[in-house]
Amino acid sequence: MSRYDGVDLRLNVAHSARMYDYYLGGFTNFAADREAAGHVLATAPWVRTAARANRAFMHRSTHALALSGIDQFLDIGTGIPTSPNLHEVAQGVRPRARVVYADNDPIVLTHAQALLTSTPEGRTTYVEADVTDPAGLLTAPALRESLDLTRPVALSLNALLHFVPDDQGAYELVDHLKSALAPGSALVMSHLSADFDPEEIARVVRIYQAAGTAIQARSRAEFIRFFDGWTILDPGIVPTVAWRPDPDDPPVPPSEATGYAGVALKP
Repeated sequence: MSRYDGVDLRLNVAHSARMYDYYLGGFTNFAADREAAGHVLATAPWVRTAARANRAFMHRSTHALALSGIDQFLDIGTGIPTSPNLHEVAQGVRPRARVVYADNDPIVLTHAQALLTSTPEGRTTYVEADVTDPAGLLTAPALRESLDLTRPVALSLNALLHFVPDDQGAYELVDHLKSALAPGSALVMSHLSADFDPEEIARVVRIYQAAGTAIQARSRAEFIRFFDGWTILDPGIVPTVAWRPDPDDPPVPPSEATGYAGVALKP
């Protein structure tokens, strides 16, 4: 029996998580994903660089927060597992760290076992949930069994909210998630922006929309709104490649990263 039996994978429809996997050089993608990703890359070959820059930001921000003492992480919009995953970074610093991954792509569910490896002291859990239903996500039994929401949690929404347009309540759902977290919690976000090249980003947006994926690039000012009420950490809201860059990372122009990143703490 295939691990995909009984799961509606919708292989004829491109999915943003599988397209992202393709950009990263992965193999968990299908013809519809590769076709849509190919159109994007033909228009904007820098998208591969942007995907890798975003992944590197996740590694750096997770490492920094684990060093600061946070030992609980909630990663929504997990995507296809690509090592090192968030839990590997966090538990490399804090072996007792607890990590919950959440995604709505059934293929991510079929690969969830790769996300559930953990240090003996820590714990990793996968929840099938959608960010557009924050109440359902937060009440999922697996999440409640793994995370203590009375203690600080790092909420990771990397490269996710540009897939939630304003008419789907992007700001409201982030506020809902933020309100459920204890003081000292962190919000970690990266987001596509047209600030770097409006015409080219507009073409990329049209390709995603033609493939059936809603997407909305946001300006820096619009991105900052997600952090309202929280204390933004240094170096502030910056291009993904400029958030505490590792000296060993290859230099990437912000124009090729095409997105902003930020980390903030709940007072």
